[in-house]
Amino acid sequence: MAKSNKIYTNEHHFTTEFPILKVLLLHQHFNQPAKGGAIRSYYLAKALVDKGIETIVITAHNEKIYKKQILEGIEIHYLPVAYDNKFGFAARSFSFLKYNLGAIRVANKIKHIDYCYAISVPLTIGLVAMWLKTFRKIPYLFEVGDLWPDAPIQLGFVENYFFKEFLFSLEKRTYRSAKAVVALSPSIEAIVKKKMGLPASVHQIPNMADCEYYQPETKRTVLEEKFKVKGKFVVSYIGAVGVANGLDYFLECANASRKAQLPIQFIICGEGALRERLKNNAAQLGLSNLTFVDFQNREGVKELLNVTDASFICYKNVPILETGSPNKFFDGLAAGKMIIVNFGGWIKNEIELVHCGVFVDPAHPTDFVKKISPFLSNPVQLKNYQAAARQLGETKYARKILSEKFSSLFK
Repeated sequence: MAKSNKIYTNEHHFTTEFPILKVLLLHQHFNQPAKGGAIRSYYLAKALVDKGIETIVITAHNEKIYKKQILEGIEIHYLPVAYDNKFGFAARSFSFLKYNLGAIRVANKIKHIDYCYAISVPLTIGLVAMWLKTFRKIPYLFEVGDLWPDAPIQLGFVENYFFKEFLFSLEKRTYRSAKAVVALSPSIEAIVKKKMGLPASVHQIPNMADCEYYQPETKRTVLEEKFKVKGKFVVSYIGAVGVANGLDYFLECANASRKAQLPIQFIICGEGALRERLKNNAAQLGLSNLTFVDFQNREGVKELLNVTDASFICYKNVPILETGSPNKFFDGLAAGKMIIVNFGGWIKNEIELVHCGVFVDPAHPTDFVKKISPFLSNPVQLKNYQAAARQLGETKYARKILSEKFSSLFK
C-alpha cells in the first residue's frame, strides 16, 4: 500500500491525507548524466521524482563494494557486480545472474513498495520482478528495449535448442505476468502484443530526445580545432562499438568517400569489444579521414555533436536490430543533426517521412557516397534536413512529453 503524507494547518487544525507512491526501478546499467552512456533510466527515475513519487533504483557498478547514494531525490543502491561490453557470453550471463541475486537481497529490505519497474536488457531481470510479485505481492511493469532472446539468437550468441526454448518460455512468462509492458518502439510493441495476446497492457514509450540539454548550434571554432575537423563535413557515430553495431560498414563508407575525394571526416566515439580491431583495420586501409574518439560523458557528446553535420546510426545487417530504439538517434534529433541509417524498419520510415535523414544500402558503401553528395554541394538542403530532425525531436520525442506519459502509468 502507498504511504500517506499528513498536512496540518495552524489555523483550522485539520489533516489532509494523500498517498505517496513508492516505485522500485531495477536496471543493472543505470547511468548518471555526468558519467555518460545511455541515461534513459535516469530520465525515467527523475520523471517519477518530479511527480512526487518516492523512487528507489537498484543497479550495479564495477567497484568492489556496495554503495548507496541520493541523486536529485533518487535513492540509488549500487551492487558490486562487474560488467563490461567486452565480456563474452558466459561472463555476461554470470554478471546478470549475480545482479539478480543481489537485487532480490536489497529489495527484500525495502518496505512498502507499490510498483516495480524492471528494465531489460537483460531479459533475466524479469526473474527478479516475478519473484517480487510472487513473494512480496508487488505488481511490476516490464520494459522491453531490445527483443530478447531474438537478438542474441539472430546474432549467433545462443545456439543450443533447449536453451533457446527456455529463454522464449521465460520471455512469455515475464510479459504475461506483468501489469503492463513498455515497448521502446512501434516494432517492439507490435511483436510483444502478438506474443502476449494482451494488447491493452502494452504501452509505447520510446527513448527520449533531451531538447533542453541538446540544442542546434553553430559550429564553434575551438571545438573544430579540438576534433581537427576545420572545414570538413563531419559524420559521427556515437555509441557502443560492439558486434551488433556493424561498424565495419562505417569504415567502408569512409574508404569509399576517401576514394571519391569527398571532404568528409568520419568520427567513431565510444568503447566496446571491437574498438581495437576497427582501429587496426582503419590504419591498414589508410583512413586519414576517420578519427577515433574515446568514450565521452554527456558534455563531451554535446561538444562532438556541435561539430557534427550528420549523425550515423549503424547496425549489423540483422533483421531484429531494426526494431530497436537507439539513444544516439534521439540525441541526434535533439541536437538538430541530419540522420543516416544503414538499416530498415521504423526509424528508416520515420526519417524518410519527415525528410530529416537518408537510408544507405548496407550491402553497397558506394551508396553512401551517392546519398551524401547532394548535401555537400547544397548547404541549404542540409540545413532543411537538420531543422526537420530538431522538429521531430521536439514534437514527438521530447523528454518532457515522454516523461509525462511514463509517470502517468503509476496511479
